[in-house]
Amino acid sequence: MALENARDVYTRRNEGVSIWVVESKHITASNPEHNGEMFEPAQDKVYRHPTFYELPDEVKYM
Repeated sequence: MALENARDVYTRRNEGVSIWVVESKHITASNPEHNGEMFEPAQDKVYRHPTFYELPDEVKYM
């Protein structure tokens, strides 16, 4: 049933090719108190933030 519900919600626009469904007891989350350890390394990777690319005038939203 979870797989069918996920299909109905996440593939309405035909963008999906595969769906993963796991039991909620197998889902873990990071601790917000330790966000520095988890997310700080991403700050020095400017290539992940494409704000310095020049877009053509035809591209209105990116």
